[in-house]
Amino acid sequence: MQLTNSLPKGIDQRNLSESELVHYPTFDGKEIPAYLYKPVSLQPGEKRPVIIEVHGGPMFQETKRFSPLRQFLINQGYIVLVPNVRGSTGYGKTYHQLDDHDWGGAPLQDVVWGKQFLATLDFVDTSKVVILGGSYGGYMTLAALTFTPEVFAAGVDICGPSNLKTLLESVPPYWLPYIKYFYREVGDPKKEVKFLKERSPLFSADRIQRPLFVIQGANDPRVKQQESDQIVEAIKKKTGIVEYMIFPDEGHGLRKKENQIKAYNKVKEFLDKYIMNKQPV
Repeated sequence: MQLTNSLPKGIDQRNLSESELVHYPTFDGKEIPAYLYKPVSLQPGEKRPVIIEVHGGPMFQETKRFSPLRQFLINQGYIVLVPNVRGSTGYGKTYHQLDDHDWGGAPLQDVVWGKQFLATLDFVDTSKVVILGGSYGGYMTLAALTFTPEVFAAGVDICGPSNLKTLLESVPPYWLPYIKYFYREVGDPKKEVKFLKERSPLFSADRIQRPLFVIQGANDPRVKQQESDQIVEAIKKKTGIVEYMIFPDEGHGLRKKENQIKAYNKVKEFLDKYIMNKQPV
């Protein structure tokens, strides 16, 4: 029983979508837990576009929680699927370690199979499935558009690394106690140069076919601006579709409300143009 309502007066709870916990099979028979959000305006017989949102970390777990960006996108008419792909915490040590030394591999396939799950739902337009994420989720967005270039209709990358070698070489001082963990998780930048290059979206940027929107904080100590600069430059070189927003007063992700509003509205405009096929007003 709900006893309190702490929402601001300007937010009507009836416009908010509540998630449903679902599970879907992936390529090797494992089940991926995910949260599915449907717009409250969804009508019987309608088919809507979808955003698959991949969390950061990857040592993180998505839960039933409020997300301003997620609710904003749902209110624009999108269904949202938020999977806890292999590598997520909260499902035991074995599941958590399944992504070790496999960035861009099996965890990406868990997202691709998320699209296959969506195809079983009669209210989904599978020709309009977007991938979105921040940090590790941003990497997954870039990996999806490069390693599976025809699967997703567009991507939104928020401070995602594009070159795993330079990411590891720019580890901030407060990460140094965990450097062995990161080498086990991602790879060793001194001993595994070829492997890290293969798993870095930057070196497969010429395969990108879909529109990409990139958001980056100029003061990011974890994923340096260079990581976004270089993938954007590579896409522009091949005359691909990419839009880029840099926030000079932000670090890792967007913390300031005014910046969030500015960025989310630009994401909406980007998706309106390339997914909803709306003309700018």
